[in-house]
Amino acid sequence: MATELRAFGAPRAQSTSVNTLSAIAPAARMEARERAHFFPLPAPTGAAPFRLDLASVVGDAAIEQIHTRGQLVFHMAGDTGGIRNATPQTIVAKKLEADLAKTSSSGATPTFLYHLGDVVYFNGESREYYGQFYEPYEHYTAPIFAIPGNHDGFATGGETSLEAFVRNFCSAEPVITTDAHDMVRTAMTQPNVFWTLRAPFATIIGLYSNVNEGGTIRQDQEDWFVEELAAAPTGAAVIVTIHHPVFSVASTHAGSERLYGLLDRAMNRAGRIPDLVACGHVHNYQRFTKLINKRKVPFLVAGAGGYHNLHRVPKLNGEAVTTPLFIDDAKVTLERFLDDRHGFLRLTVSDRHLRGAYYSVPRPHESWSAPARLFDQFTLDLTTHQYV
Repeated sequence: MATELRAFGAPRAQSTSVNTLSAIAPAARMEARERAHFFPLPAPTGAAPFRLDLASVVGDAAIEQIHTRGQLVFHMAGDTGGIRNATPQTIVAKKLEADLAKTSSSGATPTFLYHLGDVVYFNGESREYYGQFYEPYEHYTAPIFAIPGNHDGFATGGETSLEAFVRNFCSAEPVITTDAHDMVRTAMTQPNVFWTLRAPFATIIGLYSNVNEGGTIRQDQEDWFVEELAAAPTGAAVIVTIHHPVFSVASTHAGSERLYGLLDRAMNRAGRIPDLVACGHVHNYQRFTKLINKRKVPFLVAGAGGYHNLHRVPKLNGEAVTTPLFIDDAKVTLERFLDDRHGFLRLTVSDRHLRGAYYSVPRPHESWSAPARLFDQFTLDLTTHQYV
């Protein structure tokens, strides 16, 4: 289908202001112990090796603009669904929308939002997509890509695991689904629930870690990951996304040794080290650095995209955690964290640098008109693989 038939959202009317929200009725929560097993993956909707070219979504003119300005800019956030209290999600969505509309001096407007999973709480139900996805991003006029989170993969009420996610993100054509109701955003045409986005200056390899705590990736997906890591263009940054965190300082949702083992095996087999690994699942922001073969690799947690319940970083030996914090057993450094505000990432990739900026947003009781605030930033030199 031609690119011009796609739609990503409608410009907000200038007179619109949002001050109150009606609550979204929560679905029944499933006990974690009932969900601690692996759900079979749905069939791919596209052909192997499950790659999507950004040009097929945004068009050749947009790609030419990216090359002209010499950098790709995009948003990233996870764990957004506003199932019990939609206020935090709405605030983040409004600030994403504002950042999208704000063109910097270099003309670097974000091209898309990449979602790190848990689009819909609690069980990935199709009935929740309108209230938790389509309506909040009605005025975000750019594509939204995604990998599934554990809540997206739950299956209840007669729906199979990831059924609604596939319909809304892995459609064969960019149609308006029944879940979107009266919204104009068309479904994404991602070829699978684990997939690769090929874009100027960056290759984003998205994994699906299923629903159990700590994540599970079976051999077929691991083999695919190795092949995609090895095949990624050498002239572009490689970003790996996965919902469950590889590293995390949290009393719940700790980092996963199993997933780091997967990454370690894949790096050894492919002979390629990612330039950045981004995760969600934990409802806060954490930035780690791990030294791999003398290369500094940022590992990010960006799971404070809108779900109301933030996860606080626990005390260490009775004292509040301060950064930088070196974690000897994992040989990583916790550089920065923010656990009491929601927010989003803005990533900028050129042929030389990968820049990350994390913005916090106002709390629900604060003025929603206040701008998002820069909390953390880093710049990685893609030639030396050191921070600059």
